Amino acid sequence: MKTTRIRLSLIATLCLSAMTFIGCSSDSSSDDKKGEGGAISYDYSDVTKVFDFRPAPGQFVNTMPKYAAGDTQETMNAKALKVVSGKKPSGVSLGGFGGYIVMGFAEPINNVAGQRDFSVLGNAFTNSSEPGIILVSYDKNGDGLPNDEWYEIAGSEYKNAKTIRDYEITFYKPTSEPIGNVANYIKYKNNQGEEGYKPKNQFHEQSYYPMWIKENTMTFKGTKVPNNAFINNTSELWELPALLYGYADNHINGEADAAMDIDWAVNSNGNKVKLEKIHFIKIYTGMDQDAGRLGETSTEVMGIIDLHKAKVNVPTR
Repeated sequence: MKTTRIRLSLIATLCLSAMTFIGCSSDSSSDDKKGEGGAISYDYSDVTKVFDFRPAPGQFVNTMPKYAAGDTQETMNAKALKVVSGKKPSGVSLGGFGGYIVMGFAEPINNVAGQRDFSVLGNAFTNSSEPGIILVSYDKNGDGLPNDEWYEIAGSEYKNAKTIRDYEITFYKPTSEPIGNVANYIKYKNNQGEEGYKPKNQFHEQSYYPMWIKENTMTFKGTKVPNNAFINNTSELWELPALLYGYADNHINGEADAAMDIDWAVNSNGNKVKLEKIHFIKIYTGMDQDAGRLGETSTEVMGIIDLHKAKVNVPTR
């Protein structure tokens, strides 16, 4: 996530609070999808439960939401809920690869044929996309808990030859908390034969390791899509262009490809599944990438909007 991201997201927030379901880009009028109830704004989220919030190490961990001494997993889940639900959600940072949040709703989100069913709110803007993998689940056993099978929303990079299935990375809790730019900060090791250290930057002095996690290691496993960061030769600035579709914090809120179709869900074997509705959504950071002075790529989640409840029609791809 960019160190300048918060300043820019304030601009985006002002724009979003005044805009309808068309985003902030100048050419987004073609994406204005009005349903029976008209257009909608982005100052609310339909999330009513956070079952688990476990970010991977990152520069905004312990600040989005803010950790306080004595916080536990339960209290951090509650803090996460406050910023991804209700009116004017401000969002959580999921940190590096695999960091995740599991959310639920007062009512299930229905799967409507030919339509996208929900929109994931993030803080992406042009050339600043930090894609998150989206999983959905149906409460098959009826116990109200996200303990049934998860299905991945197969986005545009699902069949990309460079996408890695079952990518696994372990982060090691730092033994000290240095200040300033530190190259060798948090040790990591992945299942691709790579190991090294994640850096710390001078703009964020708090611990990047979730302080409510008592274990000395954190291991995350999932789908890793190809990295997207590069330095523009003309501007000499880092750019993180959006993937085509199917990911969180990837397209500007309000663009059609910020909305998801439950029919894109696949099982662990990659086979399409037919779900009449879903009760739970899990999102995790889908890249393992550092972009220089911008820091690690970390998916941000501000909430979920049930498009059918909002009476907004966004045709599927």
